[in-house]
Amino acid sequence: MTGDRKGNRCKVTWRKMTKRRRRRFPASGGGEFQSMDDWASPVSKISKANFQYKFSQLNSSTMNPSKPQDEETPWSVGFCDCFSDMKTCCIACWCPCITFGQIAEIVDKGSTSCGTSGALYTLIMFIAGVPCLYSCFYRSKLREQYKLKGGGCGDCLLHCCCETCALTQEYRELRNRGFDMSIGWHANVEKNRGLAMAPVVEKGMTK
Repeated sequence: MTGDRKGNRCKVTWRKMTKRRRRRFPASGGGEFQSMDDWASPVSKISKANFQYKFSQLNSSTMNPSKPQDEETPWSVGFCDCFSDMKTCCIACWCPCITFGQIAEIVDKGSTSCGTSGALYTLIMFIAGVPCLYSCFYRSKLREQYKLKGGGCGDCLLHCCCETCALTQEYRELRNRGFDMSIGWHANVEKNRGLAMAPVVEKGMTK
């Protein structure tokens, strides 16, 4: 008899809780509780779902961390901004061998001199007439060193379409990164040892 009374009490308690649930959450249909999860309010269920989502996002970011060092950065000057620096633009237009030689010495980190690169550029220009096919390779090397946006095909197209604009952009890019283009690689390294580590361009240089 004692067991029957306890069972009846449990049934009464269960029915009372079901009635309370119907009053509090009429939209749920008012059915009887099927599990412990039915006792939880919608607010607590939403909080639990948000916690599970945030935990999964944190776990995925921990397992697959991003690699900002592999991200490409934009150029500090635009390709068509050559007229904002008329001196460099004029030299690159009338004497491209000088501008290219200065760029090549910095990109090669002093392994080739400005004079040697400039002379080879002039030789190709007079013999083949397409020095852009030589200079575009240095644009690619410059991009790889500083993780700049672009591609190999784009480098060739830019140099073939406007050699002056391409050389001016590369010259100004290196200058914005702290190089004194007139003194060459070795003098720049002696002046500032940090330049040999391919520094990040200073903010505020974008035109």
